[in-house]
Amino acid sequence: MDGPEIRRERSAGDADPINVLPDPIKVKCAPVHLALGDANVRCMTTLSDLAQLIERHWFIHGRETPIPGLLITRAEEPTGIIRSVYRPSFCLVVQGAKMSMLGPTPYHYAEGQCLLASVDLPVTSRIVRASAAKPYLALSLAIEPVTVAELVAEQASLQSPAAAFHALATSDHDPALRDPLRRLLDLLDRPADQAVLVPLIRREIVWRLLGGTLGPALRQMGLVDTHAARIGRTTAFIRNHYAETLRVADLAALAGMSVPGFHRHFKAVTTMTPVQFQKQVRLQEARRRLIAAEDVARVGFAIGYESLSQFSRDYRRLFGAPPGRDAAALRAQLVPEPALP
Repeated sequence: MDGPEIRRERSAGDADPINVLPDPIKVKCAPVHLALGDANVRCMTTLSDLAQLIERHWFIHGRETPIPGLLITRAEEPTGIIRSVYRPSFCLVVQGAKMSMLGPTPYHYAEGQCLLASVDLPVTSRIVRASAAKPYLALSLAIEPVTVAELVAEQASLQSPAAAFHALATSDHDPALRDPLRRLLDLLDRPADQAVLVPLIRREIVWRLLGGTLGPALRQMGLVDTHAARIGRTTAFIRNHYAETLRVADLAALAGMSVPGFHRHFKAVTTMTPVQFQKQVRLQEARRRLIAAEDVARVGFAIGYESLSQFSRDYRRLFGAPPGRDAAALRAQLVPEPALP
């Protein structure tokens, strides 16, 4: 049998029962402002939180995670020169420091700083600060130009191109990026959620980047009629067709430019000619395959060379040693050849 119901009137000093429980939004990120690039967004996620997630998932997955385009890097000592082809991507260093070079120009980025690659680019880089006690930790996320284009189209204030374009750019990170990056890393533990949530978080990250200091460089990817966007389409085409014989006139037509104008704008963006760009992509792909112990002759033909002697000369000119010897030395040192920063 139930006992008598006891009621008590609320006094003026009692807390409102609706407000007794904490607001879950305020717990994670307070205050939340929806304005693009709002500097007042203060999230509880720290670089240390991201570092712990990167460490844990690196030991589980290695560099390439199950989320396409999301790479994590960990190194306990500085590296030698690493040659790679960066895709359009965003990199955040959460611990340590790295330097990348495009032509003669160095780009230094350390803990709390970002690197943005706006087009496909052959780049040399090296990790310059790392130790066993404080390893270099970073994450890289591929950026799809179509996502940038959609967001630029939706926000009128983003549709005016910046006066200058840089294929690589560095900046301090926007703290508003940390929370979506944490949620993206958390999804590595929840594969069933990835198909639905990863595209949403990618879009949020690109949105935050567009509103920050890297926005002027990034938005060029979404403006189809800019010179940078046109060159970006041709660098992506060269990367995907590097083993084929490509005519500069055809590449210029793809970019919608005259041949002289294409040469000028291509070199302004990439610091090299289209022929030099294709050669670098070929040779860096050759090096990646040779590290995997593929046959030198087979690799030379596979990347588009008709003469093995020419392949060896070009390879030695770029990497400082013949293909077989260079690959053997790299395999002994276990030096990675990454595709993203």
